Amino acid sequence: MARHRKRISRRGLLVTAVIATGAVLAPVAVQAVQAVQAAPADTAGGKQNPVRALEQAAHPLRSTEPGRSTADLRALGSMIGDAKVVGLGEATHGSHEFFTMKEQVFRYLVEEKGFTTFALELSWSAGLQIDDYLQTGKGDARKIAEETLTNTPWDHEEFVSLIEWMRDYNRRHPGRTVHFMGDDIGAPAVSDEFFGRVTGYVRQNHPEALPRLNELYTGLRPIDDVFAYLGKPLAQRQQLATKAQQALELVSRQKGSGGEAFEWAEQNARSIAQTAKFLTMNPDDPGTLPSFQRFRDEVMAQNVTWWQQRTGHKILLSAQNDHVGHVAGYAELYPKTQGSFLRDTMGKNYLPIGFTFNQGSFLSKDAALGGDWKKFTVDGAEPGRNEHTLDQVRYRDFYLDVRNAPAPARAWLNVARPTLGVGTQFPVKPRDVAIAKSFDVLIHLHEVREADKRMP
Repeated sequence: MARHRKRISRRGLLVTAVIATGAVLAPVAVQAVQAVQAAPADTAGGKQNPVRALEQAAHPLRSTEPGRSTADLRALGSMIGDAKVVGLGEATHGSHEFFTMKEQVFRYLVEEKGFTTFALELSWSAGLQIDDYLQTGKGDARKIAEETLTNTPWDHEEFVSLIEWMRDYNRRHPGRTVHFMGDDIGAPAVSDEFFGRVTGYVRQNHPEALPRLNELYTGLRPIDDVFAYLGKPLAQRQQLATKAQQALELVSRQKGSGGEAFEWAEQNARSIAQTAKFLTMNPDDPGTLPSFQRFRDEVMAQNVTWWQQRTGHKILLSAQNDHVGHVAGYAELYPKTQGSFLRDTMGKNYLPIGFTFNQGSFLSKDAALGGDWKKFTVDGAEPGRNEHTLDQVRYRDFYLDVRNAPAPARAWLNVARPTLGVGTQFPVKPRDVAIAKSFDVLIHLHEVREADKRMP
């Protein structure tokens, strides 16, 4: 990691770019990585060693692999309580243990806590395609994963395993099936088939409105490639976004028919309008990116809320730490997070869980636009970082309830310190995170490795 710090600091450069990672379209800032000043890792405001207090709150985690005994998750179940939506973060977008832990926790919540939906930081349209497979069994899990996850951070064996388990669960429990939803804005593509979910409803129920709807979607349908779409003149993209909003309003006016089919058609039209609006960003104007990122997180929260209120399902929400927490580590770019929006609408019915790790490998990119996912490795956290102190707890892997930790631990958890969070680009510098202000529960892993390549 020191090698990366040295190379970036020589450049002395701040680059803000738009990164399309397949399922997500997110601005990522790559800043000069500055050396973290060493500070006593075992102090809380210079008064008390927090490690012992953290150990009093910690529950050992025996395994992060799905299919093992879930006895070590019972305390986690108590921490979750009656929450209707649980946000489960990840400190990198490409580590095996974060991904397998998602399946392990989801299995436990399905079997012991009545959860029925897995939500992912993936486009709404891709989520529907995966859920269609889970409910009908038509197709093949690997083929579905290839069609929906290619070029995303989740195009790995760990998510094929999750999809396969969910489909198998549905075969065994036809009266209580589990569901998959994507809560994000539709990149890298919004297919013609997805537009057809809207126009097909109007054709069948309100054929007189179909010509106008087709007119509004002309030039927008389909969005095959976000990179190419962003190459269109800004004025043209703004005009298409206006038409997509008008199309949503046209569909919404058909509410007289009501019913479930209408609700889905309206929500799908809303997703198209949201995507078109998000794609009016100007990559040449970095100053506008925080507002677009705020819009994106608000949309993700709205989609989760819509799903939960319409279905009544309990949801495990999977995303990067900055999206599920109440406060982002990179607050300049994420001024209000999905987790913060969900707290506004759900209160204590939303519970965020953050992840930290001390050392290991993950997949990310080193190019601002495009680039390939590749392996990066970091050594143990330096003194002064949150992970350095957490890793001194006697358990190799553990979790703790931040809200109910002993006072010395709580005081330590309330102080912002450098913490590593890796998205779609590396290197990045650790950013200040006050764990207690972002998360209700924390899972810390001693070491992680890169995610497994998806097999054909």
